[in-house]
Amino acid sequence: MAFAFLMLITSLMANEGKSITVRYTDNPPKIDGIIEDVWLQADSAYEFVQYTPYEKAAPTEKTVVYVLQDEANIYFAFRCYTGDRKPVSSPLGEEDDITVKIDPFGSKTTGYYFWVFASDQIWDGWLFDDGRSNDDSWEGVWFRGVRLYEDRYEVEIKVPFKSIRYKSGLTEWGVQFKRRIPFTGEADFWTEVLQAEGDLISKWGTLTGVNPRVTGFHCELYPEGYLRYDNDFVSDSTHIKPSVSMNLKWDVTSQTTLNGTLYPDFAHIESDPYTLNLDQYPVYLQERRPFFLEGADIFRMSDFGPHTGFFQPLNIFYSRRIGRSVDGDAVPIMGGLKLTNKSTDWNAGAMVVKTDDYVSDDSVIEPDKWFGTLRAKRRVLNNSDIGILFSGSFIDKEEYSYTAGIDGVYRSDRNQIILQGAGSNQSGKSGWAVSSGYFGDIGIFRTLAAAEVVHDSFDVGDIGFVPWVGRRKLSLYTGPFMQYATGIVRTLHIAGGIKALREAGQDDWSKLGVLLIGPTFRNNMSVTLQLLAGPYYEANVDYFRKELLLSLSGNFLGYWLQVSNNFGYMYNYYQNYVAYRNSTAFAYNYAISPLINPGIRANIWVEWDTLNNVTSITPRLRPFITFFINGDTQIDVFSEMVLNAPEGDFGKTELYSNRFGFLFSWRFLPKSWLYVALNDYREQDEFGSLERQYQIGAIKVKYLFYF
Repeated sequence: MAFAFLMLITSLMANEGKSITVRYTDNPPKIDGIIEDVWLQADSAYEFVQYTPYEKAAPTEKTVVYVLQDEANIYFAFRCYTGDRKPVSSPLGEEDDITVKIDPFGSKTTGYYFWVFASDQIWDGWLFDDGRSNDDSWEGVWFRGVRLYEDRYEVEIKVPFKSIRYKSGLTEWGVQFKRRIPFTGEADFWTEVLQAEGDLISKWGTLTGVNPRVTGFHCELYPEGYLRYDNDFVSDSTHIKPSVSMNLKWDVTSQTTLNGTLYPDFAHIESDPYTLNLDQYPVYLQERRPFFLEGADIFRMSDFGPHTGFFQPLNIFYSRRIGRSVDGDAVPIMGGLKLTNKSTDWNAGAMVVKTDDYVSDDSVIEPDKWFGTLRAKRRVLNNSDIGILFSGSFIDKEEYSYTAGIDGVYRSDRNQIILQGAGSNQSGKSGWAVSSGYFGDIGIFRTLAAAEVVHDSFDVGDIGFVPWVGRRKLSLYTGPFMQYATGIVRTLHIAGGIKALREAGQDDWSKLGVLLIGPTFRNNMSVTLQLLAGPYYEANVDYFRKELLLSLSGNFLGYWLQVSNNFGYMYNYYQNYVAYRNSTAFAYNYAISPLINPGIRANIWVEWDTLNNVTSITPRLRPFITFFINGDTQIDVFSEMVLNAPEGDFGKTELYSNRFGFLFSWRFLPKSWLYVALNDYREQDEFGSLERQYQIGAIKVKYLFYF
């Protein structure tokens, strides 16, 4: 025990001691992927450490990173040696890539990442929850250059100071560098990262000597022009709809940003995928609209990250409620304003949006409405947080909804404790909800625990996403988490526990025993097996529930494979009885060539009746092909086919619907895009024929004026 404690202290001291100095240059580098002589004056970062497959081992290939700045920009350059192999460039496949991560607030909880691939593709986004969660919807203005050689590849990155938020006067930022090596599953970090923890912002190295000197308005004007053609075959009508909208982003200070939008057209270029929901609760949909994505990390309750699943935060603000979808159309938004502020200790934001009447067949389906949200969050105890969140909607003094919540999260290394509570008032009907959770290690035992009580009158359906009204839930899983320095298996988690819940309207508690087995293999392939069984009470039915969940994901033949399956004896809310049912999801893509990548996303739902006879098999097949022209231009083509095999007889399989989609996307300048989209939807009629329902064509241009 004493030896382990000494090793931990030594590791922390080593990470805290890693720093790199930003040096000023009057002769900025050209961003073309060629590391020229100007970089010789820069300080450098090296001595990377393996994260996977062998924790704390020396990397198999050498990496050197350089950092410079001038008055307006900060620059990073990577020289990644590949030895006797050529760098791998393979869009959608396993390829060489690097990532820069910065915490310009000194927050130890929040940061940016800039991800560049050998194929010249890029991703960027926010990191939060001390690096446990990320949001890749943020799109910043920055530049990169990639050059491939026989024995190495080189990447240059330029990030304008005015394109990011940072703490004014803060000369030391948190920083992390990452490099991935294809096929071997190797990931190397500049500062040591433990497999049991992941890359925590609070343990990054330090970027010293940062001194932004940029001046100007720091303003983005973002007009959008949209032309949409609709041919509705059901009503035999055709519409051509042009529209123009204006978006504004003004960085009032380096920490404070004002966003505005006027008459935005948030029509989706690609629809949400079809899903057959057999449960009683609706499906949570991800936000895609730019105005709501900017600063979205502020207007959220804390979570444990995307891969835990046992804890459901109180999402009392859910932006998809604003301008919601109605029969495939959207409630029009007239305009909105958003003000956000980020600093070392505080994150705060306020937003107000006004929607217009939604009219169909001369009837007002939804009247015009005001939406608003307020958020303030303060960092405490190094990298923990406490915050308040308010959200609401208003039609008139008779029809309104508002919710106020408080949340706190305590973080210590891999351990997290979250506490949340909220109260709602829906046109005079009030309710409350509380939720809490723990994720962490106690000795070698990894423990996951959650507790939740949602009052019968708690209602945030107009502005949030907490649909499990009236539910009480307790869960506890614990078991050894083992890590192996060598061999096929890298980590293994075996846990047992109990899940108890009482659904709304039920007097009795359901009690499920849980067994979880989760190995991660040396090649980064991971498998999770979860078994649940016990007496269950829902929909005024009591029965013995049995459920098996199996998921597999990882690198297969150089490309990402993901398979999940849920089989069990449970209540089918689609058919309103208890029976067996199965849901399987599959996703894989492959490369015919580096620039042509076909793939498939598929689901299959199987339903049984109470006599254990198969009543229906519903497959959803979504084959697609992506043509990469370059890192900024691509063409996507897909066909989403929903089929049905009644009574499980594949000989009677019918094509229920088909959606064909085409999308050309070209980023001709940072944050400036041209889209050309086509969508054709056909559905089976009463005679079993596949008939056209509608066709949509759209051209959309977004251009950034940046000054």
